[in-house]
Amino acid sequence: MANLNLWRGQRILVTGGSGFLGSHLCRRLLDLGAEVHATSRVERRSEPGGPIWWQVDLTAIDRVRKLLTDLNPMVVYHLAGSAGAKPDLALVLPTLEGLVVSAVNILVAGTEAGSGRIVMTGSLTEPAWGEHAPIPSSPYAAAKWTSSAYARMFHLLYQTPTVVLTPFMTFGPGQDRSKIIPSVILSLLRGESPRLSSCLWEVDWIFIDDLVEAFLAAAAVPDIEGNCFDVGTGTNRTVRSVVERIFLLMGERTQPLFGMLPDRPSEPVRSADTMQTNQLLKWRAQITLDEGLRRTIAWYTTHAAMGRA
Repeated sequence: MANLNLWRGQRILVTGGSGFLGSHLCRRLLDLGAEVHATSRVERRSEPGGPIWWQVDLTAIDRVRKLLTDLNPMVVYHLAGSAGAKPDLALVLPTLEGLVVSAVNILVAGTEAGSGRIVMTGSLTEPAWGEHAPIPSSPYAAAKWTSSAYARMFHLLYQTPTVVLTPFMTFGPGQDRSKIIPSVILSLLRGESPRLSSCLWEVDWIFIDDLVEAFLAAAAVPDIEGNCFDVGTGTNRTVRSVVERIFLLMGERTQPLFGMLPDRPSEPVRSADTMQTNQLLKWRAQITLDEGLRRTIAWYTTHAAMGRA
């Protein structure tokens, strides 16, 4: 891992700083002594010890240009955008604007301003490299795929220092309660057995703290511009098996109600290609699934008791 002292006093911009990943990344950067600026679509108050907030519409190129010119950050983490991955027609235009347009605006403005490294996020739902006649499985996947392609193009044509990280199935404290792991935990804390689909989808699970360390490395490791890295463990587990682990770790004796809800349309099944990530990014996952689940259960248990989960 690169020297963590390099963050002290450095100006960092995190778009989408209020999201699940963004909030954890901001907190880690602040702990390392960085001067953290973050964007949000809604007005947020800057608090002592927290990030400096900017309310910016990232689909407006003039606003993005002014932000990057005024801040001149050492690193731009572009995390903002819609997280809805359903295959709905209604999501086509919002994902085009919220993901593709915002990403291209960040790339254009960052290149013009001579910003430092721009770290962008891909999606595990994108078609994998080398697939024959790849077809995205949702508007979200198509938008992320397109944004990643723009990042690689900007590095090739304009020498923009881009790095793309593709997080796999991330979980941990503070995740939206509608996601599978928090929803199961909160159901059990309420004394209810969650109604679930078959939960047979296989996916590579990664704990949020490990993912944050990968994002630090993506900005700090030298000579990796233009690369795309998978961030995961390299091992798949079914959603069903993870739900069963939650039941076991919480001492729940009832059985999950699998098959009570319809399955979502088929999702791509792929695990993280960890070889290049280990070799070039100098990163590998450190936190086991059970340890990550224990930390997540503890967080939601504490916050539910406080009425804040």
